[in-house]
Amino acid sequence: MSKTSRTGITMPAQAKKDSIIEIRAIAQHDMETGYRYSEDGKRIPRDIIRFFTCQYNGEEVFRADFYPGIGANPLIIFTTIAVASGTLEFKWVGDDGYEAVNQAQITVS
Repeated sequence: MSKTSRTGITMPAQAKKDSIIEIRAIAQHDMETGYRYSEDGKRIPRDIIRFFTCQYNGEEVFRADFYPGIGANPLIIFTTIAVASGTLEFKWVGDDGYEAVNQAQITVS
């Protein structure tokens, strides 16, 4: 079963070559820990994002692994160096077939 969610990326559309750019990536996800119980006493199954990756023109430039202690709607802020114009691909993968992919373009001059 594939689940999808809303994701958002904030980053510059243009940058000077070799400059540092800040990227903000967020996924709308409840991040259920698997440690809670429902009102009728049944354990609520774990449902978390397990990892996030960012590829810049096909090369991985950032990766984060997540664990049950991460809160809902995780926001990731990181930097990379603007080396060339191209595509950044952001991918979130989690439990129960969860996968979300987003892309953004950057023009480097």
